Amino acid sequence: MKFSACIEWLFAEEAPAFADRIRAARDAGLDGVEFWRWTNKDLDAIEAALKETGMPLVGIVAEPMIPLTDPGRHDAFLDGLDASIRTARRLGAPVLIAQTGNLLETPRAAQRQALVDCLRRAADRLAGTGVVLAIEPLNTRVDHVGYFLDKTAEGLDIVDEIGRPEIRIVYDIYHAAVMDEAIAPVLEGRLDRVAHVHLADRPGRGEPGSGSLDWQARLEWLQRAGYDGFVGLEYRPSQATVATLAFRDALAV
Repeated sequence: MKFSACIEWLFAEEAPAFADRIRAARDAGLDGVEFWRWTNKDLDAIEAALKETGMPLVGIVAEPMIPLTDPGRHDAFLDGLDASIRTARRLGAPVLIAQTGNLLETPRAAQRQALVDCLRRAADRLAGTGVVLAIEPLNTRVDHVGYFLDKTAEGLDIVDEIGRPEIRIVYDIYHAAVMDEAIAPVLEGRLDRVAHVHLADRPGRGEPGSGSLDWQARLEWLQRAGYDGFVGLEYRPSQATVATLAFRDALAV
């Protein structure tokens, strides 16, 4: 299984200079890196570190981060998406991650339709670029109260409704577990809609093994089911990052 480091949190203490976290991830034996916003980063330094280390950039966030459920914001998102696509291609990232935004005061069905409409337009912008847009379901019980898309199954249904290979989802093991989702009933037969996976333990969103989540069983299910993409380590390390990577020794994948 391939692991990528979310360098917003991993190696942050050890390497305050952001691009140096790419080098730290390489030295720790990880397979790739990812981060969130790109508009607040030194892209020249990041590009140089990626080339120096040979580390792939697995994904970044599609900006601007505005509600895709609001039709009045779609043009702004799509204009920003064009710039995000250019940045992803420059840095070699195959996945742009999008959040749907929080619930609005309009009917939920109308918000869902607006989200579908926006993603359809986004698919047209993405066609032929080699970059996919992955929407991310998030938990609404702890970290993202009021968020629109908190169920993986609904995210998969939206992807199926759009029916374009450019639109997929991020499956976040932590967020799904907080929402009491079992992995097999949700992803069985639909794993090809998943562009990327995130991992943290529950509670606390720390490293695997710091909580009570059955993270090992979930990773092994993904492996058996044929998932061959990256698992992004998107957790808050409780100690030096290298020490938190010991969980890999327990895996039979």
